[in-house]
Amino acid sequence: MEEETGNDKTPFDDQGEDYSDSQADGLDPPTQYRSPWEDDPNYDICLYARIGLQCYNLQKGTNFKFKNWEVCRKRMTSSDDSFITLEATDPATGSVLTFQTLLSDFGLGSWLGVRLKLVNLASRIKPIRNERLDENWDKNTVHDFYKGPMPKWVSDEAMERDSRKYYVVPESELHDNDWLQLLMEVAFFSNANRCSDDYLPVELNKVVVETFEDEPREKLKANNAIFYLSYRCCADPCPTRFAGDRLAIVRKTMDGKPGHMSLEVALTKEREER
Repeated sequence: MEEETGNDKTPFDDQGEDYSDSQADGLDPPTQYRSPWEDDPNYDICLYARIGLQCYNLQKGTNFKFKNWEVCRKRMTSSDDSFITLEATDPATGSVLTFQTLLSDFGLGSWLGVRLKLVNLASRIKPIRNERLDENWDKNTVHDFYKGPMPKWVSDEAMERDSRKYYVVPESELHDNDWLQLLMEVAFFSNANRCSDDYLPVELNKVVVETFEDEPREKLKANNAIFYLSYRCCADPCPTRFAGDRLAIVRKTMDGKPGHMSLEVALTKEREER
């Protein structure tokens, strides 16, 4: 797919689109959604937009903050693909930037212990010229350690045996870290059957990172890593069964391409037993 030039249209466009390719493939045209700006009920679109922005921040070393999403076009294939145009702010300058991100949601499942799989395939500042998107995930570049069935919860004994591979995030870094907050929300989004906006807020208790990166503080930004999260849903326990302390495992991988990042959330013990 190509970004618009002149009258050419793409799934990111908010003024119409040439659907000839979709129709030739027997696919329905994308469905367009616009942000309501206030009291936004589309928590999933906000979450997908923030994932794309954080992917850009991790790859580029930036610290852009999500402001709002403007337009989302959804395309159904083997996954639910969301082409999102969003705005982000640069805290250093106060400027507002327009971003485009593409996220594929493979839905809720139970394959290889994976409950939810989200794959970001584009994350860029809105281009002013033709720029082709690479939607092909290169699984060959990801180490075998980060493939296959999801791992089980890490034990204290395992961390003691191989302390260089694990990093216990200091409590001082838990609550102001946008990346860790986002991973927690993705985990809860999976556990709450994609309805986590009804049960927020959630609060991190502890995070352990497992990766081959050498420097401890760099483990948070590693291209491939497994995050073991302990968090609490602070909602009133009466209206929801999701209140209380929760455990989650999130596997993050990157294939080395700009804008590409995969997040897989493991099945919880409760769901494994069903």
